[in-house]
Amino acid sequence: MNKISPLTPPLDNKKILLGVTGSIAAYKALFLLRRLKELGAIVTVVMTRGAKEFVTPLSFKVLSGKPVFEELFHSREGMVHIQLGEENDLILIAPATAHSLSKIANGLADDLLSSIVLSSDKPILAVPAMEAMMWKNPRTQRNIQILRETGVGFIGPEYGLLASGGVGVGRFSEIETIIDGVMGHFKINTLFKGERILITAGPTQEGIDPVRFFSNRSSGKMGYALAKVAKKLGASVELISGPTAIPQPEGVLFKSVTTAEEMRRTVLERYSQSDYMIMTAAVADFRPRKYVGDKIKKGKGLLKLEFEKTPDILEELGKSKNHCVLIGFAAETHLDLEALRQKMIRKRMDLLVANDVTQKGAGFDQDTNIVTLMDCFGSVEKLPKMSKEQVAEQILKRAVQVKNRKGNN
Repeated sequence: MNKISPLTPPLDNKKILLGVTGSIAAYKALFLLRRLKELGAIVTVVMTRGAKEFVTPLSFKVLSGKPVFEELFHSREGMVHIQLGEENDLILIAPATAHSLSKIANGLADDLLSSIVLSSDKPILAVPAMEAMMWKNPRTQRNIQILRETGVGFIGPEYGLLASGGVGVGRFSEIETIIDGVMGHFKINTLFKGERILITAGPTQEGIDPVRFFSNRSSGKMGYALAKVAKKLGASVELISGPTAIPQPEGVLFKSVTTAEEMRRTVLERYSQSDYMIMTAAVADFRPRKYVGDKIKKGKGLLKLEFEKTPDILEELGKSKNHCVLIGFAAETHLDLEALRQKMIRKRMDLLVANDVTQKGAGFDQDTNIVTLMDCFGSVEKLPKMSKEQVAEQILKRAVQVKNRKGNN
């Protein structure tokens, strides 16, 4: 069996010193820290005294999994400012206050962070956060100019709502904007940078009466894992989900639907703007022919319901095929490769992901999956049991290969 190689996180083993200064935006540095860690970075946090007025060091310690450095003269590490300056690849000051920028521009070193900056030759990126008048002040702009001339890079600030309630330039940049800046510094192109991925997930529910519906066992875990991994890899992700109990993934455009027809309409609205369409959802194949407006009483006899087919969304997408890479899923009770191939051809899929839901570790509502990948070029690959996020990585990796090969034909 071929060894499965996981996708390497784009910031794998990049060592980043995150300097947090005394701005109300300091709490946002927690979200930045978590995102850097998700992308593989090794992050060491240094907090100024002002930063600790807004967020506790314990919060950063828990998220980073490392000690948080605070004081210049009370460290047991001795020359810790020299050590931290040498061992990191990048100094990222986020948020950077007007006061901290002024100290750095004028060569002051009266706390740990400013001492690290002054004693290190490593690159510096600053993410300013302050009131608009402070940002516009000629003294601040003079300091910015001095820092730019000495090689300090800046991300933001942005225009928007400020802590005072006013609106102007000075707002802390969005987390993904900062991540883009860090990626640019390391000259990293993520696998799906600039790509738009549309994903469906979960079951649909087809109403019988006001208290009952027809559905299936899908939990949505596979689709949500794909959305999460695709976002990590730089994609712009939109997730269209049937009813699930899973929290909405962060940083992903989200649309909730209930019925097969609602999912169909929503997918068709967005399909043409997508580079990848991943139909993970277990859309109900049938729905009651007639919806009963009042609750059906139990009665004494048998209840007979008449069903009709729902629209085949995947087949409809295949008929209007454009540049988009079309990926479908097939949940089966046994895998017939020839039948799957015919299904893929009929629906004009570029990649089909099939699984036998009777296998242990591959059924509905599992945290693992066992899938077979079949692409439009005739390649078939059976993957071993792995977590759904690992499966998502392999699906996305193969999707890129298919797209690249289609582009070369």
